[in-house]
Amino acid sequence: MSLPHPQDDPAFYDHLILKRFLAWVIDLVVTVVLVILVLIATAFIAAFFLPVIWSAVAIAYRTVMLSRYGATAGMMIASIKLRHINGRTPETVTCLWHSVIYSASMVFMVPQIASVALMLTTPYKQGLNDVVLGTTMVNRFLEY
Repeated sequence: MSLPHPQDDPAFYDHLILKRFLAWVIDLVVTVVLVILVLIATAFIAAFFLPVIWSAVAIAYRTVMLSRYGATAGMMIASIKLRHINGRTPETVTCLWHSVIYSASMVFMVPQIASVALMLTTPYKQGLNDVVLGTTMVNRFLEY
């Protein structure tokens, strides 16, 4: 079983770029709230390690949500989910790598630009980490 090709069933991939952006904004807010909770729980000592704490929280949040639900909270609200190109739900290791590659790509401008360019040009509207891992986002409300 595999996902339908975008030419055969474009509804699976309609409005994905906008939905991914909406999900990104929502997940950014969730990550900020989680980091603030960590700062409060550590009496703000974690502020000395803020970049490390931020990365750890973001990677853990994305990995747990993707491996458990196939989507982060932002993706759920935007009604999209992560799938392998063959249609399967990604396993935990793939979700971890997806989160790590995403986090690493957010550090530098070139991978961010490459990711957006790939979303605009690939048939499955895949970002950089999706192309590397053979995953894609699909509209959640459709059954295949």
